[in-house]
Amino acid sequence: MPRSRSQQISVADTPYYHCISRCVRRAFLCGEDELTGNSYEHRRGWVERRLLFLASVFSIDICSYAVMSNHLHVVLHINQEKANSWSTLEVLQRWHKLHQGTLFTQQYIRGEPQAAFALSLVEASAETFRNRLMDISWFMKELNEPIARQANTEDNCTGRFWEGRFKSQALLDEAALIACMAYVDLNPVRSNMSNTPEDSAFTSVKRRINSAKENHQPKVLFPFVGNPRKDMPDGLPFLLQDYLALVDMTGRIIRKNKKGVIDASLLPILQRLNISSENWLCIATQFGKTTGCVVGKEYAVAHYCESHQRLRKPCRQSRQLLG
Repeated sequence: MPRSRSQQISVADTPYYHCISRCVRRAFLCGEDELTGNSYEHRRGWVERRLLFLASVFSIDICSYAVMSNHLHVVLHINQEKANSWSTLEVLQRWHKLHQGTLFTQQYIRGEPQAAFALSLVEASAETFRNRLMDISWFMKELNEPIARQANTEDNCTGRFWEGRFKSQALLDEAALIACMAYVDLNPVRSNMSNTPEDSAFTSVKRRINSAKENHQPKVLFPFVGNPRKDMPDGLPFLLQDYLALVDMTGRIIRKNKKGVIDASLLPILQRLNISSENWLCIATQFGKTTGCVVGKEYAVAHYCESHQRLRKPCRQSRQLLG
């Protein structure tokens, strides 16, 4: 039986999650349908724009993403500390970018005088909205529903566009995080949609590479802030140049179909994370097929399964890959 998202997503265990949404109809999310000849390429822009907009509203950061022909990959970071720092006004302003809110919250934003009971209701609403703005299920709902409505209108039909549930994987440690990010960023290369990471349209790696050429990082994505250290700033615990080199090297291996020719373990980032070349190639090319609902080192998965009262057997693949 599928587990509810409240049971699968636990910030106490990890703030990082890999989410996948797939189309349920034969019609494509984007790209070109070979059977009908219809092109849906413009829908990739819909998804990317909506995704990056939501990152500016939610307290959820985007680590990596790839919009494919009939599914979407995104690696998310729940920034609970940032959400808790927002004032009542900021929470309401953010929520009102998505929904109308209530009459009382609208009055509060306009600065109109309110009775004590109305202020109490406003505060209660703000706390509800605050929790939603750091909830991955709400994030994916706000992403998928508008895209589905647009696609249904364009296709002149009704019914489901996405599968009923998005798939979620908890990334328990740095090794799982970087492996999943590279897997997501290299999806177009692995699927023969593009030849290089920098040519992979509607992906986070292309956006990062374009920004790196101008000596900055994209503001819409969770930044790389370097290796873990004291007083660590908010961001991904890797160096950007290390990550881009890792993605480029892995992409070359995948395209040439010469696994093991380049020794990926020579990269400092893999040495620090204690991932061998053989294991890296396995997880970078087959992440979705060889991992379960939680991914990490053996001790991390064991702790997660124990704290959530789950059997360790379903998590065996994840332990073997990253252990």
